[in-house]
Amino acid sequence: MPHTSHFQLADDYLNHLDSVIGVITDPFIQSRCTGFLAVSAVTVYELAIKTIFIEFAEGKHKVLGNFASAYFERLNGKIRIVTLKDEYIKKFGEKYVSRFEKILCRKEAELLKTDRVSPSNCYRNIVTWRHDFVHEGTIPANATYSEVRKSYSYGKHVINCLAETMRR
Repeated sequence: MPHTSHFQLADDYLNHLDSVIGVITDPFIQSRCTGFLAVSAVTVYELAIKTIFIEFAEGKHKVLGNFASAYFERLNGKIRIVTLKDEYIKKFGEKYVSRFEKILCRKEAELLKTDRVSPSNCYRNIVTWRHDFVHEGTIPANATYSEVRKSYSYGKHVINCLAETMRR
């Protein structure tokens, strides 16, 4: 299954929210919708990351695939970029860390130039907002619905860079 198929779960939720968020006048309810969007975004990121690593490992060797399945079974929000590099990608070898950094840097430069948006910052923000919402019940004031929506979409580029990195 391609890692991008996981995005459909949050994309469908996003399409529904887009149709109703404009009519919600209660700021509390708006903030909860925004928080749940951040949770949904990170959930599908986690699923995509698991799929990428497990499929890569299975492609290398059946035993490595079994190990990766068990290892990534409980990812639970530990998906910051530094964690991806230092705790996950590095286990497959330094060449993959270098490749990830190069691919992400290229994508970062491209999107900064064309859209004036940093996918790494968007990804970092969505992971932080999800953490704050889940563990503290809050969404920072600067995390409007549209900002969380934008960050989710641009954050997908980090996942796609990971997928490009972990190709055989």
